[in-house]
Amino acid sequence: MHRVARWFRYDFVGSVFAVAFLCMSLTPSLLPRHWLLQALIGGISAAIGYGVGLFLLWLARAVVMRHRRRWVIGRRAWYWFGGVAGVLVIVMLIFAERWQTDIHHLMGVDAPPGYSYIALFIVAALAFAGLVGIGRLIRLSARKLGGFAGRWIPGWAARLTAVVVVTLLTIGIVNGVLIQGFFTVTDNMFATVNSETDPGVEAPTDPNRSGGPGSLTPWDSLGNQGRTFAAGGPTVADLTAFGVAQPVDPIRVYAGLDSAETTEERAALVVKELRRTGAFSRKLLCVITTTGTGWVDAAAIEPLEYMYGGDTALAGMQYSYLPSWISFLVDKERARDAGRELFNQVYDAWSELPENNRPKLVAFGESLGSFGAESAFSGAADMSGRTDGMLLVGPPNRNRLWREFVADREPGTPEILPVYDNGRIVRFAQLPPDLDQPAGEWKSGRVAYLQHPSDPIVWWTPRLLLHRPDWLEEPRGPDVLPAMRWFPFVTFWQVTADMAFSTGVPDGHGHNYGAEGVAAWAAVVPPSGWTAAQTEKLTSVISEKH
Repeated sequence: MHRVARWFRYDFVGSVFAVAFLCMSLTPSLLPRHWLLQALIGGISAAIGYGVGLFLLWLARAVVMRHRRRWVIGRRAWYWFGGVAGVLVIVMLIFAERWQTDIHHLMGVDAPPGYSYIALFIVAALAFAGLVGIGRLIRLSARKLGGFAGRWIPGWAARLTAVVVVTLLTIGIVNGVLIQGFFTVTDNMFATVNSETDPGVEAPTDPNRSGGPGSLTPWDSLGNQGRTFAAGGPTVADLTAFGVAQPVDPIRVYAGLDSAETTEERAALVVKELRRTGAFSRKLLCVITTTGTGWVDAAAIEPLEYMYGGDTALAGMQYSYLPSWISFLVDKERARDAGRELFNQVYDAWSELPENNRPKLVAFGESLGSFGAESAFSGAADMSGRTDGMLLVGPPNRNRLWREFVADREPGTPEILPVYDNGRIVRFAQLPPDLDQPAGEWKSGRVAYLQHPSDPIVWWTPRLLLHRPDWLEEPRGPDVLPAMRWFPFVTFWQVTADMAFSTGVPDGHGHNYGAEGVAAWAAVVPPSGWTAAQTEKLTSVISEKH
């Protein structure tokens, strides 16, 4: 019984830090939070705070108090701590409810009736106790192993050996059992989804579509998202209803994972499909780097088909069937290779045509797709020199070129809306109207990045653990609460949790870009005679459809 009681006994200094980290975790982050998610963030943050407190105490004892008597924390100190901590947590929970109400209203949604205080605290406490218990179990294992090894080797060597062995075993269990098991389960699950076809999606009868008559990529090989892409988009009737005088059937070309063995072969198959359908004789050709599942955001690419009256060809290629956030962990190189290979092969075929007889060549990528789309280029000049325009939406923080442009922004411009090289080639926008700035010339071969201040996909990075980012030192974006602050470790977990629900918010916030692609394409590569009124009309059409 005494041993069980000791297992739930906590260090005073560690507990102080645990409560401090719990309170910091209740502060707002980028997106609204459900109470259960907040409870898990709070439990994780408290456990980290407890570990930080123990480490600092150990450091103090080892360096400062080596030859002094150790402090003895009496019951009175614990009583005072319990009272102060209780009041502080209650106050922070009240503030947390107000912050959540504010952030819900900021994004145009109704706030929940209120946090479930008791349930939140219980779940956070259970998560904290579980994580600390796991840490203690690991430490106990190291001690036992060290004591056993100490029978044959010196004490210091036994302790070191025990720590190394237990650490390696823990990493092995986490990587080899938990993480690998998670990836195996998700891999099997999404492989099954990839083989399915969504309700209402039927094989096209138009030879201008992959999977249709004469296609080199059979319908069954396109994957779930590829079939949706090939069968989707506006019809001639839709284009006529929009006001297009002489519409034509748009071309959509796609290669799935099962369409060919390798990335190079799939890209070559896309080029063959483009030639088969006569895509190189259209007014505009768009090379799309898909997200992890092979998904293409219909609201982002359909505007091109409306704007150019269907005289377009859209080309995409699948490189994974896992969601983007998992693909980024395990398939990141596939995204890079796919984006580079597809664009380069299409560009090589396009560049063989006479200069006065080529379609406009544009590139598009969203989320992980923007990461892959960037990979075909060495910098801004290369982007502008080899395309007639690029639109990159919700770029992950790991995008190499995006990071370079943001790091080299004009002094005084914020990270959430930087100005690079006076906007001559590359421009950034929280919303499409921002692309009108700066006022200087925007050269042909324009590159546009859309990035919401509240999009955790854009702002998440492991550096959040220990480094305050510029966007949390500068004035907050219009859809981010001014009360959001950076805290070591805590902010990392807050933004990590935001990523899981980044699309579950209204258009214009988080990772949900809605119909913003209409105005963005109109700024990047407008057809001759295109007007602001047409942009507004098409935005309404796309919003209603999607």
